[in-house]
Amino acid sequence: MPIYHKLGKIPKKRHTVYRKENGELHAEELFGTQGFSGFSSLVYHLHPPTNIIRFDEPYSVEPKIAVAKNMKPLSLKGYELKAEKDFIESRKTLLVNNDLHIGLAAPKNFSKDYFYKNADADEMLFIHKGSGVLRTMYGDIPFEYGDYLVIPRGTIYQIDFDSEDNKILFIESFSPILTPNRYRNNFGQMLEHSPYCERDYKLPQNLKAIDEKGEYKIKVKKQGMMWTYYYAYHPFDVVGWDGYHFPYGISIHDFEPITGRIHQPPPVHQQFEAHNFVVCSFVPRLYDYHPDAIPAPYHHSNVDSDEILYYVDGDFMSRNHIEMGQITLHPGGIPHGPHPGAAERSIGKKETKELAVMIDPFRPMQITEEAVKIELKDYYKSWLED
Repeated sequence: MPIYHKLGKIPKKRHTVYRKENGELHAEELFGTQGFSGFSSLVYHLHPPTNIIRFDEPYSVEPKIAVAKNMKPLSLKGYELKAEKDFIESRKTLLVNNDLHIGLAAPKNFSKDYFYKNADADEMLFIHKGSGVLRTMYGDIPFEYGDYLVIPRGTIYQIDFDSEDNKILFIESFSPILTPNRYRNNFGQMLEHSPYCERDYKLPQNLKAIDEKGEYKIKVKKQGMMWTYYYAYHPFDVVGWDGYHFPYGISIHDFEPITGRIHQPPPVHQQFEAHNFVVCSFVPRLYDYHPDAIPAPYHHSNVDSDEILYYVDGDFMSRNHIEMGQITLHPGGIPHGPHPGAAERSIGKKETKELAVMIDPFRPMQITEEAVKIELKDYYKSWLED
């Protein structure tokens, strides 16, 4: 996300002397990805972020693949996922390839005896149910139903949930999650035709440097393993920072839909992109206004990408018998389209109240054992006419 932000106290010039009240130097850290060519921020700690006391033996969290090569339309009943006490334990990875992992979580809370860091992937958490505060060394981000939380890889975080009833769609991206190029000018500013702009972002706030010594557990996910590190100082000891690399939130409800006289193709719904996949937001909107328009989507062949839809709320007009939290996967290589009767039903309708997240990966997805547990059997037959 190319936008500059800063919080707290920082020196006038970077890489210069910046002392604490006791005369000791602050520990300056350049935090970024893609070597020294990607987004980065300069962060000023009270203590060096390198004081490791010990670490436990790592354990595997690598998804177990049930179907490595898939050509079958698939549907998963996401709300059948059972709630679990802890955030990490509740995360169930369902669909994977070398570019991203997709999963669901139903955490009751985030245990306060550890912090979490994904060292492999940028994370996107879509809040389907629940509210609370994402806490990081960059500050706090309050969130609620419908928010996307984008957390760059390597960011240490905790979450304070307001209740035990939480449902989250998550994406782990092995490349940075960005705003689409066509929405930005050469300097990174969002253009007038963009369906959202900078004022819609939920930026970190309330930076408070915590100066505490002890033994702080940080769970670090790396290469399919979970490493548990113990650091000598609280990881949120930052007095100030500035740059372009930080977590942020944005609500699906602030996405402004692009409409037309006839049915618009899926790219008009795009909100994010990364290497080899895009994320789109389907939101309530007016239907097409040509007098003979068919608002339901036409049949189309997914030759170059799989199509994954996560149904959030409302009546999704092109599908029959869809429930909240349901996921559909239409694999690349075969056509798909509206369910029987959907096209006819849509004629003359003025608007839709649907709310959904679509993920289009440009390489095939593998199906995990966790996905098979919540699979809706024989979904592929749902296009058969009675």
